Amino acid sequence: MIDDATQRPGGRTARVRAAVLTATLQELAQRGYAGMSVESVAQRAGVHKTTVYRRWATKPNLLMDAIATLAETKISVPDTGDLAEDLRSFARTIATTITGHDGGAVVRGLFSGATESSEVRDFLHGFWAGRFAQVRPMVERAIGRGELPTDTDADEVIKHVGAPLYYRLLVTAEAVTSEAAELAADSAVAAARAGVFRRRRPSSGD
Repeated sequence: MIDDATQRPGGRTARVRAAVLTATLQELAQRGYAGMSVESVAQRAGVHKTTVYRRWATKPNLLMDAIATLAETKISVPDTGDLAEDLRSFARTIATTITGHDGGAVVRGLFSGATESSEVRDFLHGFWAGRFAQVRPMVERAIGRGELPTDTDADEVIKHVGAPLYYRLLVTAEAVTSEAAELAADSAVAAARAGVFRRRRPSSGD
């Protein structure tokens, strides 16, 4: 039976859900995926664990719903009329996000979750697909302006902006600075203009 709180937007159910999902990201940041649990999330959110289990039966379910709330936030996509400037701005936004409050810890926990859970891994494929769809127009506009070859793979350009920054965060533990962000953007633009990211035609074989 659905009570009034469930039906009413902003009712108790909505408040509990928001508290639990916020607690999930906080636990992920502080404990990592392996260290967090449904019980620890419930305690941080100030609700009984059975309340959490009723809606989220497993830890992957809980994490996926929490990350899905982030996906609802639209990315600000620069449109200056110049690809280099657009990608520098985009790269700086990535750097700010992953070095902001708990940002790096959440990213590390999320990637850890993807290695441990096929559910989380499959979910992340969809999450990133949605993100690429939001930012792809930056590169597509540049193709339309004649800045890049017409057969440029826009997603590959975007990947090569973000990849060096995530590498610093997750592999070498270097600072993800605005200078590093701009270098990543400039490198991706130079490669794209040189035709590195043109779509490859399947080889005809021998």
